[in-house]
Amino acid sequence: MARKETYRSKYNVKLADGITPVKQERKERIPIDPVLQLPYTEGKFLLIDKPLHWTSFDIVRKLRSILQIKKIGHAGTLDPLATGLLIVCTGKFTKKINEYMAKEKEYTGHFTVGAVTPTYDLESEPEQFKDYTNLTENIIKLKTQQFTGTIQQLPPIYSAIKKDGIALYELARKGVEIKLEPRSVTIHSFEIIAINLPQVSFKVVCATGTYIRSLANDFGVVLGCGAYLSSLRRTRIGEFKVTDSIDLDDLVQQLTSENIDDAIK
Repeated sequence: MARKETYRSKYNVKLADGITPVKQERKERIPIDPVLQLPYTEGKFLLIDKPLHWTSFDIVRKLRSILQIKKIGHAGTLDPLATGLLIVCTGKFTKKINEYMAKEKEYTGHFTVGAVTPTYDLESEPEQFKDYTNLTENIIKLKTQQFTGTIQQLPPIYSAIKKDGIALYELARKGVEIKLEPRSVTIHSFEIIAINLPQVSFKVVCATGTYIRSLANDFGVVLGCGAYLSSLRRTRIGEFKVTDSIDLDDLVQQLTSENIDDAIK
């Protein structure tokens, strides 16, 4: 499963296949009603349930286009293959982004044992398959104890962390050798919810800076058979819960329908 394709990547694939892409006409953008826009320009705080395959910046870019404002950002990246709570701030609320990013996070999801992937998740294909039939519920739950408290964690090579101004995933895709240093991260709790091998369901509560993909890979190492992150959902940031968030499609529909209604009056 791959990241959501960008326009440029789709264009290049078509060229490689000998297809001449047809340039689509740009739709005329309806100017937003200033009354609708004003609260967002001044500052709003949005809890959004990020859908699968969207990047966090995709969400910001979409809302920036609809609201036609410049001052907008998100408080904490979610990978394209993750879903769940994303805090988006506009206007004066963008000053609080770092405050929101520093809050405790809660995640649920699944690890798949018996293999690894280069990206530690399903961005790349599983490899190095190993037998996992010796694993028991007791062994799996016991091994979680090694990953609570303040621990050392290596971030994934395929990550947005920058080295000399270049994202690590860009260097990794070019085959550049990257030496990473472990970081101190804090995991408050690591709970196994259900076991249906090769799938293990979990819940993690952690401090900012923790990579759940790395946790999956490291957990696979101590289990002796490898593991990768096969699904992830962020359910809480500090006191804010995903159950209080709005679906992205519903928010877009709400914003665009209000604007269209005002435009045709």
